[in-house]
Amino acid sequence: MSAILRKMVHELPGALITLLLVGFIVLPIAGVFLWAFAEVWRYPSILPTQWGFRFWGMMLGRADVWEAFRTSLLLSVIVTGLSAIICLPAAYAFARLEFPGKSLLLLSFLTIQAFPKFGLYIAIATIFFSLGLVGTFTGVVVVQLVNTLLLMIWIPVGAFQNVDIRLEEAARDVGAGPIRTFVSVTLPQAGPAIAAALLLTFVGTFYETEGAFLIGAPNIRTMPVLMISLINNQIVVQYGAVLSVLLWVPSFIALLFARKILNARTIAGGVGA
Repeated sequence: MSAILRKMVHELPGALITLLLVGFIVLPIAGVFLWAFAEVWRYPSILPTQWGFRFWGMMLGRADVWEAFRTSLLLSVIVTGLSAIICLPAAYAFARLEFPGKSLLLLSFLTIQAFPKFGLYIAIATIFFSLGLVGTFTGVVVVQLVNTLLLMIWIPVGAFQNVDIRLEEAARDVGAGPIRTFVSVTLPQAGPAIAAALLLTFVGTFYETEGAFLIGAPNIRTMPVLMISLINNQIVVQYGAVLSVLLWVPSFIALLFARKILNARTIAGGVGA
């Protein structure tokens, strides 16, 4: 009997953590999915009393929903691509070169993320207004690039620092040039962590709201911005639930892709652990 009690006491923390995770993560997500397919759900019913796709038809039949979805995808692709072009060479330089102010510059990228975003966007909006970038697609791209700096600099820096230099030296010893060495030796080792940074940048850009709202309004509406406007104008729970599920789909696909190419060791190596 005492052995059973000891086993129960030993397993109790794990059981409590599981219950907390279910309560704070699984149940809210389940609630969103239930509301997305609920046509009638009134207190005190535990589950919807009428199911259907009426609200899905209403949302998917709206031209502004599809326009916002295309805008979000296009923004994510463009911002991720530009961030890779700008940040990856910088990350390689931070990892391999020594120059004055290197540590301060690296810290500045972290400071941008630590600064309250809304205040930062207000300051950017005042500058963009004078430049005529408020309400433009270009303005939203630029402001969302600011959000990518930490991920697209810090993770690749750690990845390049963890590349085995001995393999690079061996490649050069057998006659490989700098570009061949980078493509054949350096990039395959740093590639998974860089892929993680690209993936996180894409997903983060797709869900970014504050910058797109302040800089893009009233002409540019992404999916998160559209969801906010729909809920503010017409408080219908199902509208928000349906759009939330639609927003979840790209993230889920990205995470399935990540599961195939990434693992905890890869990400740890990317942040220099």
